[in-house]
Amino acid sequence: MPQQKDSPRRSDAQRNRERILDVALAELSRCADAPLSMIAKKAGVGQGTFYRNFPNRESLVLEIYRHEMQQVADSATHLLQTRAPDEALRAWMDRLAEFAMAKAGLAGAIRQATGAPGGPAKPPHTPVTAAAELLLRANDDAGTIRPGVTAEDFMLAIAGLWQLDPHDDWRSRATRLLDLVMAGLRTGAPGA
Repeated sequence: MPQQKDSPRRSDAQRNRERILDVALAELSRCADAPLSMIAKKAGVGQGTFYRNFPNRESLVLEIYRHEMQQVADSATHLLQTRAPDEALRAWMDRLAEFAMAKAGLAGAIRQATGAPGGPAKPPHTPVTAAAELLLRANDDAGTIRPGVTAEDFMLAIAGLWQLDPHDDWRSRATRLLDLVMAGLRTGAPGA
C-alpha cells in the first residue's frame, strides 16, 4: 500500500521537475539573469518545490544542459534503429545543430554558472562524443565513410556549428556546413 501512495507523488514530482526544466530553458535562453522565482511561478510550482529540485541557479543551468545533451546523445541509437547508418549520421548531425543553437541561447546562463569562482566545472561532452562514436563505428562497419574517423576528428570538423548565430538564418548555414562534412566523410569510403 505505501508504494501505491508514493507512486503518484513520484510522477507528480517528475512532472514538476520537467516543467521547471522546460520553463527554465525558455526563460534562461531569453535572459541569463531571469529570476528563479519567476521560473518557479511560470512552471506552476512553489519555491520549496523549486529549490528541492534545484538548490541554486548553477544546478538548474547545468541540469538543463545535461538533459538537452543526453537527449541528443540518445537520439543516435534511435536513428540507427530506423535508418541506414549514413542517413542516421546525417540526421543526427541536424539534431546536434539544433542542440548547438539551444546551447547558444543558454550561453550567457552557462557562462555565469560555470565561470563563477568556486562554481562547478564546465560539463563534459561525453554523451555526445559517445553518440558520435557509435554512429561513426556503424558507418565504418557499413563502409559508408572513410575508415578511421574518430569522434574527436568529427567534433573538430563540425565545430563551426558553435559559430553560427541562433538569431540568424542558422538552419540553411548549418545544412550547408553539415553537407560538406558528410561529403568529406564519404570521400574514400570503401563502399562508395
